[in-house]
Amino acid sequence: MSTLALVLSLALQASPPATKPLPKPAAQAEKKAPAEDVAAATQAWHAERLQRLQSPDGWLTLVGLTWLKEGEQTAGSAPDSAVPLPSSAPARAGTFVRKGDTVSFQPAPGVAFTLEGKPFTGGALKTDEKEAPDVVRLGTVNFQIIRRKDRLGVRMKDSEAATRKQFHGIPLYPASADWKVEARLVPDDKPRMLSVPTVLGYAEEMKSAGTLVFKVAGKEYRLTPVGEEGSDELFIVFGDETNRDTTYGAGRFLEAPLPDKDGRVVLDFNRAYNPPCAFSRFATCPLPPRGNRLSLRVEAGEKRAGEH
Repeated sequence: MSTLALVLSLALQASPPATKPLPKPAAQAEKKAPAEDVAAATQAWHAERLQRLQSPDGWLTLVGLTWLKEGEQTAGSAPDSAVPLPSSAPARAGTFVRKGDTVSFQPAPGVAFTLEGKPFTGGALKTDEKEAPDVVRLGTVNFQIIRRKDRLGVRMKDSEAATRKQFHGIPLYPASADWKVEARLVPDDKPRMLSVPTVLGYAEEMKSAGTLVFKVAGKEYRLTPVGEEGSDELFIVFGDETNRDTTYGAGRFLEAPLPDKDGRVVLDFNRAYNPPCAFSRFATCPLPPRGNRLSLRVEAGEKRAGEH
């Protein structure tokens, strides 16, 4: 799985499936669609977004991330565990072993882990680097191995996590047709990679999809999306001046349909949403790349939520 695919997968887990591209240019659509239609569509989108976020395996269940060292590391709920598990897990649940680029897990005697619904008695685990990772489960707890550059980590989830059980929703700006704008996608002169920083302190190189050019209140702005061959959408990590006070400080995500034959793209900022890092310090989110911090207040989409 490529780095870009990992980021797009992260975004899909954080948001509902993208809608189909609009059949008309945004300017025409807005003239014919009353504001209440935009509000209703945004409400429906957000309901799906919350349903996915609150699912038993959604981002609200993320409770831990431990980067593995070379060699053996014990896992369990005991305070001295190298890989801490939620309190519902046994004090000594098993042992992780990292050997270079491979990770294996050996359950402790009598601890009944499962993998794909079958008993898991131990062995090597697939990471999320090239395909879907192995997800090992024990009661309400599950874990998988993620790879980030040369790091291999144990990502822990718990469907009974307080972040999920005590979730009270995400505040939104009032939906407005003014924030559903038409952009023009200007292709790059030649294929180029976009340097996208991450919360882990390093940048990922991702394939640029060109430059989106659009206007708000008569002033021109630009954003650079990323895209992958075979994908039916553009993915944008952006920041704006609301990050200072009302929206998540590190920026937000936005998805948009691919351009029509004339290069037009509808950017619906009413569907700008918080990254997983807004809800958990254990997520590994991308940050807005250079040029994707807008010098205006995008008062649309999700506001700040959570404590991270």
